[in-house]
Amino acid sequence: MAETHEFQSDIAKLLRLLSQSLYQNREVAVRELVSNASDALDKYRLLSLREEDVPTADDLQIVVTPDAEAKTLTIADNGVGMTHDDLIENLGTIAHSGTEGFSQGLEGNDADSLIGQFGVGFYAAFMLAESVEVRTRSYREEGGWKWTSAGTGSFEIDQIAMPEHGTEVVLHLRDDAKDFADPQRVEYVLKRYSSFVPHPIRLAGLSSDGEPGETLHVNDQPPIWVEPKGSVTPEQHRQFFGYLSGQVGANPLWNLHLSLDSPLEIKSILYCPPMNPELMGLGRAEHGLHLCARRVLVQSDCDKLLPEYLRFLYGLVDSSDLPLNVSRQALQDDTVFRKIRQVLTGKVLSRLSKLAENEPKTYQEFYEQFGTTLREGVATDNVNRDKIAELLRFRTIDAPDEMSGLKAYVEGMKEGQTQIFHVGGRDAEAVKRRPTLEAFTARGLNVLLLTDPVDEIVLSTLDEYDGKKFVSVESAEADLPPLPESDDEKDDRPEPAAPAGLEAVLGLFREALGDETEEIRQTDKLTGSPCRLVTPGGGLSPQLQSVLGANDKNFKPPKRILEVNPRHPLVRRLADLSVNAQNGDFIKSCGRQLFDNALLMSGMVPDPTELAARAERFMTDAAGAKSSVIL
Repeated sequence: MAETHEFQSDIAKLLRLLSQSLYQNREVAVRELVSNASDALDKYRLLSLREEDVPTADDLQIVVTPDAEAKTLTIADNGVGMTHDDLIENLGTIAHSGTEGFSQGLEGNDADSLIGQFGVGFYAAFMLAESVEVRTRSYREEGGWKWTSAGTGSFEIDQIAMPEHGTEVVLHLRDDAKDFADPQRVEYVLKRYSSFVPHPIRLAGLSSDGEPGETLHVNDQPPIWVEPKGSVTPEQHRQFFGYLSGQVGANPLWNLHLSLDSPLEIKSILYCPPMNPELMGLGRAEHGLHLCARRVLVQSDCDKLLPEYLRFLYGLVDSSDLPLNVSRQALQDDTVFRKIRQVLTGKVLSRLSKLAENEPKTYQEFYEQFGTTLREGVATDNVNRDKIAELLRFRTIDAPDEMSGLKAYVEGMKEGQTQIFHVGGRDAEAVKRRPTLEAFTARGLNVLLLTDPVDEIVLSTLDEYDGKKFVSVESAEADLPPLPESDDEKDDRPEPAAPAGLEAVLGLFREALGDETEEIRQTDKLTGSPCRLVTPGGGLSPQLQSVLGANDKNFKPPKRILEVNPRHPLVRRLADLSVNAQNGDFIKSCGRQLFDNALLMSGMVPDPTELAARAERFMTDAAGAKSSVIL
């Protein structure tokens, strides 16, 4: 016949496991005890509303008293208190939650306001204390009780006199935890973890100016995220932003106040700071969002609530639906993080979209500060890539001092234009003089001015917008609409023919440049310049080549196409000179010089020594052809 036995346990080891292994940070012991005190106050408040014989709950509060001389830390409340049987059931039975049992008879917000779930938070006290003393009096009784334990597997209960209902938990601190008897140390812990507990927390031993005094109201910052957003004033937002970010007195650029019921119950406020520290060379910004469960901090600077490209936001996210682990220091299910992240990301992007539409000046300020960070989302967030594309802003050749979106660019496209054109360069005026832009300006085509090489990477990742492909003006793939007809061209006069010696000139250029070019050919897309360089389809732009070359000495730029303007006077003259074989070396030198000039105009740097020596030869020859005779 099968035998039945009870599990045997070493309670002292179990308590040590709970107190030292369950919680990773000793500070959370204070958090757990304050949360228990808050639950006791909530219970009393609810009972006073539901039961006629329970007096009205007035001046409910938590008082925390550190005593360095006695080496104690006391957390006291004037809540429901406990009876003799409550002490045995709640503190003498590990993993029994009095709060959980109390909340089973409640519904809705009443149950949600209670924090305790697992019945093990109290035992975190042994992380700090060599012994714990609990003095308590139930609201249902006249007398009180004292529970004491050193965490060795046993506890004692004695009857005592207490004038009021409530509970005092006295921690007799261990030598390695005596810093928790320092009022300033305890103030830091209370403000970090319990600032938004819904009842006043008063710290004995400090006054409002930080000097020794009677009590300090620690959690005087109201939890404005639980209020209707229409009732929160700009001044409250400014103060709360300062509290979260440390930027006291600064106004956030914008805020997002959320209250959601699905897929999770979430209340949140997010703030955008006015300045981006990354632009000031202060390193990569850390996430500034705090995760709370029923107003109690679970995780600060949480990096899972928003994607990296929104790391600049400060804020707080609170939910009563979080499936926390026993220590309340992490979620049991990462899918919850993913749901929260998905919801918050979508709401932030929608907020930015409305800001761009309704407050373009404010959005311009935002983009100048955080546009570089936001652009990271194009490469990392496949789900929201199209939304982020709508938020991108660029300067253009037509308006280099303004920024506009891709939608505005497409709306201003010329008839017959099928692509979105862009050019890289920091100096708009210098870029405008590039030969490659002649064909575009002649057709009245606007071009995106990409002042940061990252912009080119962003556009290559997007590939297209509104069905129109992004193409560099220096790409051979650029598909230009026909030139508009001028009055002079309407008489049907034929275009001037290419000079007879053009093919000979192109051949000499090919000999001079060898395999440095992909191809040398004539083009009809130039008006005032003798030549230009274009990139074969899919090739890197000159700006990206410059960046790669600066960071990698072994980088070899890909070959490009040299296009020659057959109508340019210099090219026509070289074609005339090509009939004389003795001019071959001169034409080759001209081809080399034109190629180097084109490299310089596109932002690339040719061999400076060879370039300078060739220029000197040209000047010497030109000077030799001059006469010193004054006519």
